Amino acid sequence: MAVAAYIEQHPASKPTVKQHLAAIRMLFDYLVTGGVLPFNPAASVKGPTYVVKKGKTHVLSAEDARTLLDSIDPSSLIGLRDRALIGVMVYSFARVSAVVSMKVEDYYQNGKRWWVRLHQKGGKFHEMPVHHKAEEYLDAYLAAAGIATDKKGFLFCSAYRRTGKLTKRSMSRWDTFKMIKRRAQTAGVSERIGCHTFRATGITVYLHNGGSLEAAQRMANHESIRTTKLYDRTGEEITLDEVERIVL
Repeated sequence: MAVAAYIEQHPASKPTVKQHLAAIRMLFDYLVTGGVLPFNPAASVKGPTYVVKKGKTHVLSAEDARTLLDSIDPSSLIGLRDRALIGVMVYSFARVSAVVSMKVEDYYQNGKRWWVRLHQKGGKFHEMPVHHKAEEYLDAYLAAAGIATDKKGFLFCSAYRRTGKLTKRSMSRWDTFKMIKRRAQTAGVSERIGCHTFRATGITVYLHNGGSLEAAQRMANHESIRTTKLYDRTGEEITLDEVERIVL
C-alpha cells in the first residue's frame, strides 16, 4: 500500500513515475534475492498508462548529417576525433555511452573487415562490422593520434582544454554533447540535436534506403522491435503534392 500510495501521489510526469516504479521493483527484487524480504511488495503495483508510438529524438536528414560531418576540419586532431566519434554513432546506431567507453582494442580487424565492439547497457557487448566511411574516419584519427598500439587505452580521449592535445581519459557524455552543439552551430544545422540524434538518424536513413526493420533491430541491439519503430521517421515526410490535393 505504501508503494501504491507513493506512485499515485507522485508529482512527476508519467514516464518519470514509471521509471521510479521500475527502480523500486528492482530494489525489492534485490532484497528478495538476498533473503532480506520474503516477497516483492511492489510487484503488484501498477504504474500509469503511457504509450509511446513515436520517438521525440530529433532526427537529421541525410543531407544535414553529411553537411555536419563535412564541416568538421580534418586538419586538426580534435576535428579528426570528433568526426570519428560522430561517424561511429551514426553508422553503427551506437549509444553515446557505448562509444565513449570504447577502448582502442574495441576497433579490430576480423578477416578483411574492421569491426567495433560496443559496451551496451546491462554489461552486454554488441559487435558489428564498420561502415567504410566510419572506417575511414577512425583510421585517420588513429593515425593522427598515435594511439593505435595502446590497446587498453580509451579510443576517444578528452582534450587538454584548448591545447589540441589528448589526455588518457575518455570523453564523457557531457563532453560529447557540448561538442555536438558546437559542431551543429558551426555547420548551420539544427541546434535541437543531441547525442541520441545520430542513433535515430542512422536508423531512419537506413530504413529510408530500403533496410528492414528486423535488421535495424539487430544492428541497434534493441530487445524489442517496438523500440526500433520509435526511431522510424520514414513516414513523417509529407510532400507538397499531397498537400495540394486539398482542393477547396
